[in-house]
Amino acid sequence: MLQANGKRSFVGKCLVAAVGAALLTGAARADDDGAVYVLSNQLGNNSVIVFDRSSEGALSYSGSYSTGGLGTGPLGTSGAPFLDPLGSQDSLVLHSGFLFAVNAGSNDVSMFAVKGRDLVLLDKVPSGGQKPVSVAVNGFHVYVVNQGTATVAPNISGFTIDPIKSRLIPLAGSQRSLVGGLAANPAEAAFNGDGIVLPVTEKGTNIIDSYQVDFHGYASEPASNPSSGSGPFGFSVTYSGFAFVSDSGGEAASSYKITRNGNLNLVSGPVSNGAQAAPCWLVTTIDGRFAYEANAGSSSIASFQVAPSRVLSLVNAQAAAIGAGLLDMALTPDSKYLYVRDGSGTVNGYQVARDGSLASVASTPTGSLPAGAQGIAAR
Repeated sequence: MLQANGKRSFVGKCLVAAVGAALLTGAARADDDGAVYVLSNQLGNNSVIVFDRSSEGALSYSGSYSTGGLGTGPLGTSGAPFLDPLGSQDSLVLHSGFLFAVNAGSNDVSMFAVKGRDLVLLDKVPSGGQKPVSVAVNGFHVYVVNQGTATVAPNISGFTIDPIKSRLIPLAGSQRSLVGGLAANPAEAAFNGDGIVLPVTEKGTNIIDSYQVDFHGYASEPASNPSSGSGPFGFSVTYSGFAFVSDSGGEAASSYKITRNGNLNLVSGPVSNGAQAAPCWLVTTIDGRFAYEANAGSSSIASFQVAPSRVLSLVNAQAAAIGAGLLDMALTPDSKYLYVRDGSGTVNGYQVARDGSLASVASTPTGSLPAGAQGIAAR
């Protein structure tokens, strides 16, 4: 049953990719090298801020597009711009010509079409819970992580993309609880390579949930996988079926093999990041050779090499140092450029060398992003 689901998921990916390509046909300009997207997460009007990306990695402001929903604004504490108001990764996700954005203040999710340098809002639907913070997409299937509140338990909720009417259709009865309940404090969800397993990190309980997802997009009840490190937060899943997870409470990262029955088996970890504080976000290059961890407390990016066995080893504890409280990061699809948000409202750009080292290439002016901005995606 799972094998069939994997094959059909591949077909679904191809269909969605074809629809995305159709949306983009004739819309992208010859000089449209790429873009970087950031979610404003503002109380009054949540929006996606777009920066054009040149072939050399430089960024320039392009525009802002309303999600039709509300954000949460910055945390109401001193130093709020340096803190992540949603405590998550993948609050903004690109997939096959679409861009998905959470509206944590109004409990809904927006779907845009990416048309060259422009975004077109296609749909906005309730998230199926309270405070959506992360989105996972595979083929036609979409899952949203709802972080919940002090009295409302977190959950995941499923949707289907209708490529004909360009809508998000809620999957009735798809809501599933998290293992940790009210204490879970989830950070991210992401599908494995063939879309049949959906891991979710619980930084509040040191658990990584895993759900098996069937052909129709319905998730099973969660299985509980103990985290190797403390505070599993952001993670990246490679096409080969391995998950690389930041251990936000332990100054480390870990790697796991995702099995077809939904188990996460430890490969390596916790692997020290060189005493870099509050490692919250993690991405891996498209070839699976390098992983980068953004450390909010040390304002640094730690780089790891990934062996063929998927064992992690630290390369450089400070492959880049920014000095303004890192908040989130994203690689371009070809992994040639890495973009990082910081607490001063800046997007910093780096070129990724063949040996995994980072060279600064661009940054937006200080204050380009409002306090409380959340999430980043790049193409």
